[in-house]
Amino acid sequence: MRIRSLHAIPVRLPRDLASSRGTAGSPTSLAGSGGYRWSTAYPVLYSVNFETALVRIELENGLVGWGEAQAPLAPEVACSIVTHLLSAALEGEDFDGRPERIEELWERMYATMRVRGQTGGFMLDAMSGVDIALWDLAGKMAGKPVCALLSDSPKPRIPAYLSGTSGASVAERAAFAARYADEGLSLVKIYFESEWSALLAIADALPKGMQFAVDALWHLPPEQATAMARELDARNARWLECPLYPEEIEAHARLAAAIRTPLALGESYRTLHELQPFLGIAQILQPDLGRSGITGSRRIAQAFSGQVIPHLSIAMGPQIAAALHFAAATENCALCEFNPHVLDTANTFLRTPLRRQGPDYHLPDTPGLGIEWNERFEAIVGMG
Repeated sequence: MRIRSLHAIPVRLPRDLASSRGTAGSPTSLAGSGGYRWSTAYPVLYSVNFETALVRIELENGLVGWGEAQAPLAPEVACSIVTHLLSAALEGEDFDGRPERIEELWERMYATMRVRGQTGGFMLDAMSGVDIALWDLAGKMAGKPVCALLSDSPKPRIPAYLSGTSGASVAERAAFAARYADEGLSLVKIYFESEWSALLAIADALPKGMQFAVDALWHLPPEQATAMARELDARNARWLECPLYPEEIEAHARLAAAIRTPLALGESYRTLHELQPFLGIAQILQPDLGRSGITGSRRIAQAFSGQVIPHLSIAMGPQIAAALHFAAATENCALCEFNPHVLDTANTFLRTPLRRQGPDYHLPDTPGLGIEWNERFEAIVGMG
């Protein structure tokens, strides 16, 4: 069977910034005007919208697979790479659904721009969207969920942890977490905005028995990072995520050696090649399926002896489902990120919602990723 076509679709949906603040995609307050605005906490742009890039692959027999690239800003860029580069590399290629064939096609895509210096960033984001769609096709061809292609004994449920806390005050943030603690979730990740004392206050106000992790969003002051992290040591934080700029290998190594709290890294690196210098530093790796794909994330997990916990930010159905199938099939993965606003948005467009019940995600059990779009999706993007 040959690949007939690749098609990429940029998606941009409005969202409520006030209710999203403190969660994935808008963890800090924003300044300025227009669609992309600066964080008030550190120098980075965020979108005021929900943005992502979907990939549709069709085989000669009409079978369709869906994927998704992590594209929180300018999804048109990843889509353009699919349209102009990856389509040229894959259209007309044989595809039999074997995992080994997906590996071969991943290498073919990577080779298109390797010597031109495009071995990360938008290029890998686009590749990951295609990779997820190929795994969706492979599952449909085999009549199995993707996780059953990845493992002989996948887990039927994946424990979730709450990502972010919404609210205008410490009390409101703690109450937000408490609602999910009542549903059985035992871990929440708190984002560091601009006041470390405010973050610690939220942690101290959490309901009894609820653990916490911290996402520092790459902006702990280097000269204060160790002292700040030791305050997490004193509170038995589960991990400290992205404490420093992602390029700072030696600074991460020094911080990891000085504290007890495990360092968690991964969302800003797209391949095992990029992560290699951190394998002896981080105790938790967090590949983002929309940036590493299923193929790249498997390689990362297989090379690492510590915990692997998929990063899951702004995403629609294919990216969330890919993270769940990966988590279910990966022996050293026992958690998956859960953002209520993101999951609710994704489920708006699915005929069968991705399901979290109590503390666990329930894995889709239909062939492929288990994603089937509804009429609302078809109306927005113009295709089913």
